[in-house]
Amino acid sequence: MPRERPPIDDQRLDGIREATCPACGHHVAARFLPETRQPLATLAWPTSRADAEAMPRLPLQFVRCVDCGHVFNAAFAYEMVPYSEKPNLMFNRGALWTTFVRDTQGALLARLPEDLHAIEIGHGDGSFLVALSELQPRGRFIGFDPHGASGRHGNIEFRADLFDPMVHLRELRPDLIISRHVLEHLTNPLGFLQLLSFAAAAHGLAPRAYFEVPCVDRAIEARRTVDFYYEHSSQFTTLSFERMLQRCSVQVERIGHGYDGEVIYGFVRLTGSPDQVFGAETTARHRVAVQDSLDEISRQLTAIHAAKRRVAIWGGTGKSAAFINRYGVDAVRFPVVVDSDRAKVGTFVPGAGQEIRFRDWLKHHPVDVIIVPPQWRARDIVAEIEQQAIPFETILIEHDGRLVDYFEERHPYR
Repeated sequence: MPRERPPIDDQRLDGIREATCPACGHHVAARFLPETRQPLATLAWPTSRADAEAMPRLPLQFVRCVDCGHVFNAAFAYEMVPYSEKPNLMFNRGALWTTFVRDTQGALLARLPEDLHAIEIGHGDGSFLVALSELQPRGRFIGFDPHGASGRHGNIEFRADLFDPMVHLRELRPDLIISRHVLEHLTNPLGFLQLLSFAAAAHGLAPRAYFEVPCVDRAIEARRTVDFYYEHSSQFTTLSFERMLQRCSVQVERIGHGYDGEVIYGFVRLTGSPDQVFGAETTARHRVAVQDSLDEISRQLTAIHAAKRRVAIWGGTGKSAAFINRYGVDAVRFPVVVDSDRAKVGTFVPGAGQEIRFRDWLKHHPVDVIIVPPQWRARDIVAEIEQQAIPFETILIEHDGRLVDYFEERHPYR
């Protein structure tokens, strides 16, 4: 006998909503906390009571992904957080935290050569990279943080720049990438890591990487609420952190917890996906070919007009309107647009402005060339033209980057 499911409690399902999870990409979430509004908790630093009381209160709509358990603020807007005015530098000099950081630094260096090249994304005050450089003086260390420290110090370089995976991985070709307590501030951490992994594969790299974020497993278990404020838009559970890494084309070497379970970290290798790189290259070739076709078809249209051939465009909305706007089929050179749908007659082509006439207009105002933009319907349209005895000399359709003669040239639409 199949086991009966317990009855569904409708009250517990009234908080279900569509919201894209920043960790795993799933699109269904459940309301996690009662909605409220609070001021920024870590970045404002008001200097008077009046300033403190006047701070704007921002929406907290924390929901939890039903697939991976990730907790995030569905109302978060990155532009509302003034990182440029008050950098978000975590302060913790406790003995347990110091020990955890030192152990992490040792574990990182143990995996890499003495002359390693390392990048830290979001270096803050730079102390983590400074400690690494002291432990490994033969290495090269570069930090990126648009709101952090800047300058050069021996084998360390701090750049006050936003890290761009596609640009900086090609330039620096690092052995190690570090990101500590950054991902929880991003609107789309999954997207950032996927781009990072893709960039590594695109540039023929397979660097190791270390990612570290707060872990809210214990906060959820103990029903703590102070962990959930505006600046931390993403709150990782163990499952959501693991699921995020699984979706990023990485080889996971180790996932662990630190600082009494309040932090989760992962040592990975960015392997990337050759199939994704191939897909990007194929797309680039398509983009170039489309640009070439834009130039060619525009040239053909100019030649047709220069030859004083009378032209009609068949169709004034949908694909035909897209054709007209893409190739600059303006109302001055090409004023005639017809359609067999009487409902469109008397309206005007979006963007270009030609009045759409009924197809029979061509019986009394014959043209030399009929251009049929929707190739997939060309056979039916040509049959309709012939059935209605609409005069023409040539019918053109777009194929393989140029306008071709429907009857005389090769294409798959006849």
